[in-house]
Amino acid sequence: MSETTHDGTVAVTAAASPDEGLTAGQLAAKYGLTVSGARPSLVEYVRQLWGRRHFILAFSQAKLTAQYSQAKLGQLWQVATPLLNAAVYYFIFGLILKASRGMSHDVYIPFLVTGVFVFTFTQSSIMSGVRAISGNLGLVRALHFPRASLPMSFALQQLQQLLFSMIVMFLVVIGFGSYPGLSWLVVLPALALQFLFNTGLALIVARMGAKTPDLAQLMPFVLRTWMYTSGVMFSINKMLEGRPEWIVRLLQVNPAAVYMDLMRFALIDGYGSSNLPPHVWAIALFWAVVVFIGGFVYFWKAEERYGRG
Repeated sequence: MSETTHDGTVAVTAAASPDEGLTAGQLAAKYGLTVSGARPSLVEYVRQLWGRRHFILAFSQAKLTAQYSQAKLGQLWQVATPLLNAAVYYFIFGLILKASRGMSHDVYIPFLVTGVFVFTFTQSSIMSGVRAISGNLGLVRALHFPRASLPMSFALQQLQQLLFSMIVMFLVVIGFGSYPGLSWLVVLPALALQFLFNTGLALIVARMGAKTPDLAQLMPFVLRTWMYTSGVMFSINKMLEGRPEWIVRLLQVNPAAVYMDLMRFALIDGYGSSNLPPHVWAIALFWAVVVFIGGFVYFWKAEERYGRG
């Protein structure tokens, strides 16, 4: 574009830019730009997670290997820790407080060991989940990946640890007279449902812990209270015998108690279905699905805020 000036010369002016007058948001939309670290849609987020499945598995295995790398006994502590806890609980609750009421010696010891191992699975998943983001800020800030990979990987790590420990748990159960049978197959769906439940909890506390790191200091007290109300060391039916029925049922539908009792029912011959709440499988499925889906969506909603600030 040109025009003649007052002295007869010709001045050339640039043509107006087609982007002139557009806001930053309009420019970004025009050229297909997106916000760095923006939260994808839920469906896209699931697709991204599936694409990172090998990383989730490898990361969980690496964490499991490194967990006891500085200890002389190494990964034997995976088994020794819950066994030592069970021995302490047996001394206090079995011998001193007589919490084994209504159960023979051959039933109570497998009952206690199974409860400790299964509850430790949930407890460890929560404790590792609460630090999943806050304890890996360097990784979160350096790389772009779906952040749910971290709490899910930690929950998978705890599942692998439990599977390793269950060898000893099976030996204890067999040693006290409960031999493998068809009922042992119940372990598989019970464990799968508990894993889904634990993963959902890990996602929930991971988001909470990312915003409030002090939650990691409070959580052991919450988990200890949960353990004492879940029937880890005693039978809820026997201990609350004579109490109002609604109190017994309320404690029995506690998810920690549900998954422990399903495992006990599967493995221990003297632990019959009368110890289970009505519709126990429906309750176990409800807790697993609701907590997993709810936890996943809750975590996803804050995806773009992890590692910021």
